Amino acid sequence: MRKHILILLLAAAAVSCKTNQLYINVLQPAPVTMSPGIKKVGIINRSIPTDETKTLDALDRVLSLESTDLDKDGAWECITGVASELKNNDRFSEVVLLDDIDFRSSRIGILPPMLSNRIADSICRVKGIDALFALERFDTDTRISTSSAGSVETAVGNLPFLGFQVTMETIIKSGWRIYYPAEGRILDEFSFAESLGFTAKGISILAAAGALKDRKNAIREVSRNAGMAYAERILPYRLNVNRDYFVKGTNNFKIARRKAQMGKWDEAGTLWDTETANPKAKIAGRAWYNMAILSEINGDIDKAMELAARAWEDYKTRKALDYTRILERRKDDKRLLEIQEIKE
Repeated sequence: MRKHILILLLAAAAVSCKTNQLYINVLQPAPVTMSPGIKKVGIINRSIPTDETKTLDALDRVLSLESTDLDKDGAWECITGVASELKNNDRFSEVVLLDDIDFRSSRIGILPPMLSNRIADSICRVKGIDALFALERFDTDTRISTSSAGSVETAVGNLPFLGFQVTMETIIKSGWRIYYPAEGRILDEFSFAESLGFTAKGISILAAAGALKDRKNAIREVSRNAGMAYAERILPYRLNVNRDYFVKGTNNFKIARRKAQMGKWDEAGTLWDTETANPKAKIAGRAWYNMAILSEINGDIDKAMELAARAWEDYKTRKALDYTRILERRKDDKRLLEIQEIKE
């Protein structure tokens, strides 16, 4: 049994040694596609609680021993984060905070019903904007636990501490929608949730809770970062992807491997191109496959697809079949980037 396992491991190692891995930095389309016609956008806050939900919010503040309205502050920070990122993006000519529109949320913890297209369109027409970013939900859910503080570190070592330890976990939840009334649809709907933990000691539970001053600032900072992160959903992003290329078969493959390791891909390509005429189908297939990889490195996805297809169809190079599917997805991404008017 052990002998068979060893053979399998050696076989797997032999297969892996036939290829080397490289990384390509590719541009991915933005998760949210904004129409090129959207130049002016507004931001509204729909997370303000109604009188009914205010009562529940007040109870939450008592339970968490809070004296300030973290939800209100956090929602503002979240909106500020979105606004700052959108203003930094030269894609929009104007970003407007619509704080004069009073929306109220009748639900806590979930996204409210969508605005009707009639209302969204009316807001856009009156305010002279093309699309509407709406903070649909913002709330902080705090859980508290208390225990004996145990001991405290001093210059002379750990000493017993006759007090309490308060641990608070605050979950910050936000949700956004983007309304585009010109096409009568929602461009995006997305929610965030992040957990923050805080611990403090005091001679009483109230004193321990009072020591958690940094908690408020941390919640504000996380809320702003959540807003900034949401705004980035309309932006493309870079991603490192890995590709395997063949390094064994002939002496040219070995030399090309060293060329590739030095970043001399075109010189490696010259050696691989020579091997495409190799009378051995396995060698020729590997060479065509490597030439496809080189084409992708050079940014020619269509050429890469053509060469990978040849490696599979004419020489049955298995990796080439999987690679063509990867390239098809890259081609779809490229089309989407063109729709988003983004150049690589």
